[in-house]
Amino acid sequence: MKTKFIFVTGGVLSSLGKGLASASIGALLESRGLKITFQKLDPYINVDPGTMNPFQHGEVYVTDDGAETDLDLGHYERYTSVNLTQDNNFTTGRIYHSVITKERRGDYLGGTVQVIPHITDEIKNSILLMANETDVAIIEIGGTVGDIESLPFLEAIRQLKSDLGKDNALYIHLTLVPHIRTAGEVKTKPTQHSVKELRSIGIQPDILLCRTEQTLSPEIKAKIALFCNVEKNAVITAKDVESIYEVPLFFHQEGLDDQIVERLNIWTRAPRLENWIALNNTIKNLTVPVRIAIVGKYIHLKESYKSLNEALFHGGIANHCKVILDFVDSEEVEKEGAEHFLSEVDGVLVPGGFGSRGVEGKIASVRYARENLVPYFGICYGMHMAVIELARSKAGLVGANTTEVSPNTPYPVIYLMSEWFDYRSQKIEHRDQDTDLGGTMRLGAYPCRLVTNTLAYESYQQEEVFERHRHRYEFNMEYKKPLTEKGLILSGISPDGSLVEIVELHDHPWFLGCQFHPEFKSRPMSPHPLFREFIRASLEHSQKK
Repeated sequence: MKTKFIFVTGGVLSSLGKGLASASIGALLESRGLKITFQKLDPYINVDPGTMNPFQHGEVYVTDDGAETDLDLGHYERYTSVNLTQDNNFTTGRIYHSVITKERRGDYLGGTVQVIPHITDEIKNSILLMANETDVAIIEIGGTVGDIESLPFLEAIRQLKSDLGKDNALYIHLTLVPHIRTAGEVKTKPTQHSVKELRSIGIQPDILLCRTEQTLSPEIKAKIALFCNVEKNAVITAKDVESIYEVPLFFHQEGLDDQIVERLNIWTRAPRLENWIALNNTIKNLTVPVRIAIVGKYIHLKESYKSLNEALFHGGIANHCKVILDFVDSEEVEKEGAEHFLSEVDGVLVPGGFGSRGVEGKIASVRYARENLVPYFGICYGMHMAVIELARSKAGLVGANTTEVSPNTPYPVIYLMSEWFDYRSQKIEHRDQDTDLGGTMRLGAYPCRLVTNTLAYESYQQEEVFERHRHRYEFNMEYKKPLTEKGLILSGISPDGSLVEIVELHDHPWFLGCQFHPEFKSRPMSPHPLFREFIRASLEHSQKK
């Protein structure tokens, strides 16, 4: 079957949920036996989000091949069986960089390079990369209709419907139908204006997803259909739900997947949604609380830890308990002390991060968890903090630190490796303090060999795993002996023995730090082993209190 394309746009305002809507569409089509893929087109000029502040962009999601991408790719992977790559996320910066590189190389034979056709052709070529052995490609356009940054992408998908044929392309527009409480009614005008804006640039949406607080009545749907020039059954309620994992089922009840396969002229089997139904039944019956403290510095924007939050929730599903998250500002820990924030929690997690701000608060949180036998999970920077705390408190290495924070520390237990072996390229990579920030990372999936009779091995139940990385600094093997003599266990090592991937502690019920980001591989129906076991240990700690 020739690949069909679904283009998802958004109007009125941002954060309506285009990513979740796209992921849910993918889940429904996959349940019908179709092979699907996704692509996110982001209008910002950064080549990728790797160097963007989490307060501005939210989480940076990392794929197996090492691409730093938009957090919506996390939704796509969590809701479906797809494994995405660098080709599944393009930005304005990346598109323009490619065009300018071609112009400098002389590919355009001296012609004047313009937005149309050169930029739009580059966008179209990027989209068509998704046509490889796939039944349906779901293409999400970032931003909001009316933004100047999004115009080249919208023009490109306008052209593509003519190029592909009307049976091979579908426009779905997500918009807002607000409920005005004082008036006691919903208002359709924002949706009308959003669709008008879209039609003014030549795109007539085929299906409208109407984000709203309550189910839209047939009368409201008929009004929207009339003013927006769509069929009544193509107006779909995108109602607020208790759990984001209810969205596919709600869309199915609204007939969205039936509309899509009919309009794209696709024959499929009936949807098989038993696993989604079972998942939601489990979620609705999670009652036993487990309180987890996330000690970080981006806690004021929950999107900064999107995959992490979901992975903890998945761990709760696996243990039939309700995970309650306490977001603790590590800078406040420095002022008030760890006990002030952590005395009532069942588990402590220090996530990834960069820079020196709030570091001592994280180290204090590690010490509290270690001394009070509270389950501890350190991810990336959280592993670094655990190593530093043990070096200072147990190994007598006063002033031990990471060279990221203290370049002149007397005991650089965490440091920037000048060279390391990249198993994908099969060559030695070099880096130093002067290398571009985007070029000093160890990114993507790397192998890790597990030591038997450890928490890591008991969690995974296998000898080698591949996990996704996003970091610059590594465990310094020069300090292996003094640290292991004081109880540190190196339970996960790279195959060549040069890189420490997982550390644990003797004489603690559950204390583990990993160099990689396991949250990127956790899915609701397949919780990540480390999150499953961390929540299990936290639940046991809760029951002992």
